[in-house]
Amino acid sequence: FSQDLAHIALTDQQVQTRLIHEVLGTLHSLGYQGLDVDFENVAAQDAQAYAQFISRLREALSPHNIPVLVALTAKTSRDQPGSLYEGHDYRLLAQAADYVLLMTYEWGYSAGPPMAVAPIGNVRKVLDYAVTVIEPGKIYMGFPNYGYDWPLPFVRGETRAPSIGNVEAVDIAARHGASIQ
Repeated sequence: FSQDLAHIALTDQQVQTRLIHEVLGTLHSLGYQGLDVDFENVAAQDAQAYAQFISRLREALSPHNIPVLVALTAKTSRDQPGSLYEGHDYRLLAQAADYVLLMTYEWGYSAGPPMAVAPIGNVRKVLDYAVTVIEPGKIYMGFPNYGYDWPLPFVRGETRAPSIGNVEAVDIAARHGASIQ
């Protein structure tokens, strides 16, 4: 999540070359069959450099039949403001990568107010925008397999919700006699 570290990795060719070499070595040594790149909080001025880096990765990994997938923040427009969005140019990154993963989750989060992690209306807006600039066959949609158990009352800045999985959610509902819908 560091813009400074991302800037170095995206603009220093020596660092990039070393990083690509190390990534390829790790992929081979562990037998991985693909790479998911998830640089978040990329500065707006590094958007093009990010796409170029993804292109270099794809070029290096392609001869090894290792696809490159890039995780994209949940945007609903090209010029969406905010440090999480401005460095992710959907069109350029999709052209550079084999596939993209839309991170259509985390609207509800541990320090935020109680709400769905992936509200369907928000997810739909991201998908509606994405298909205008990305070939649909390149898109994977991230789907959360977790939730949060918010203690109530919620107090901004104080309340933190622990994350829970599916089994925990069912157990909590059963303990409280809540019906699952």
